[in-house]
Amino acid sequence: MSDEISFTVFKGDKSGSIGPSTTKKPALKRDQVHLRVTASGVCGTDLHYTSAGIALGHEGVGVVESVGPDVRSLKPGDRVGWGYEHDSCGQCQQCLSGNETFCPERAMYGYADTDQGSFASHAVWREAFLFKLPDNLRDEDAAPLMCGGATVFNALHGYEVQPTDRVGVMGVGGLGHLAIQFAAKMGCEVVVFSGSDGKRDEAMKLGASEFHAMKKEKNLKDTTKPINRLLVTTSAQPDWEQLLPVLAPGAFVFPLSVAEGDFKFPYMPLLLSGITVQGSVVAPRHVHQRMLTFAARHGIKPIIEKFELSEKGIKEALDRLEKGDVRYRGVLVPKASL
Repeated sequence: MSDEISFTVFKGDKSGSIGPSTTKKPALKRDQVHLRVTASGVCGTDLHYTSAGIALGHEGVGVVESVGPDVRSLKPGDRVGWGYEHDSCGQCQQCLSGNETFCPERAMYGYADTDQGSFASHAVWREAFLFKLPDNLRDEDAAPLMCGGATVFNALHGYEVQPTDRVGVMGVGGLGHLAIQFAAKMGCEVVVFSGSDGKRDEAMKLGASEFHAMKKEKNLKDTTKPINRLLVTTSAQPDWEQLLPVLAPGAFVFPLSVAEGDFKFPYMPLLLSGITVQGSVVAPRHVHQRMLTFAARHGIKPIIEKFELSEKGIKEALDRLEKGDVRYRGVLVPKASL
């Protein structure tokens, strides 16, 4: 049909190789928005899906090209972003209370809308799950905030961190370097835990109040005061026996990285100190929008490396990400934007 929309996406296959494919969508209906992709973050989660046969990418930014008949607030030329969640039922208690990320019918990257992603030339999404970008936030800086930024901000803002809290950040990487900035701008004392001293100077420049190299400082209780929140942004679980002595009574622990297997935590210290291990995913929409406003207002942006939004560029970005060789977020952009 004449109004059909066709665009290029990049998919993985069972072998793990990545190549272009064509996705076709019917004419726009209801609140659907057709946009041109201008930037895409490259997230660790994308590595999990390279052999799943789906369109890759979920940290998207683009420019609106056309809109469906029920679109209310967006128009062609507007810059928007989207993240991990694409849709929800809108009627359950989770949706009605602003927690649609836990909707039983949520549509999330990896198992819904698998024919399109942010590693693409274009996309078609619901207006309800798109976020208009602040004018002073560049496309390439906004893209990693759509998942990485939303994840750490939700753990802080969504669970009511206080400006008097001491916030621990475990790891200075794709998530950690954003968590440091958000917590610092919220007025918190930010205590960074890393394996070695290699990232000390950078962590302090990003807003950390303290830095502890855990391979050298085995007895942390002698070198730091208790912390109220701990954001674990490393893929491997920490040595809890080393960290427990510096968790304040009533502390919250947020495991934020995607990992397989079980989460293991010493049982009696959990009871005796009243510690909460809090699961947290990407932000619901109202928190996501606040995250973008907060980032733009306080000049928070990721440290990025840009790659071409092409088959070659995607492969290079994912290969380097898998090796831990990206500082700190890879961003795909069209060749003309490099």
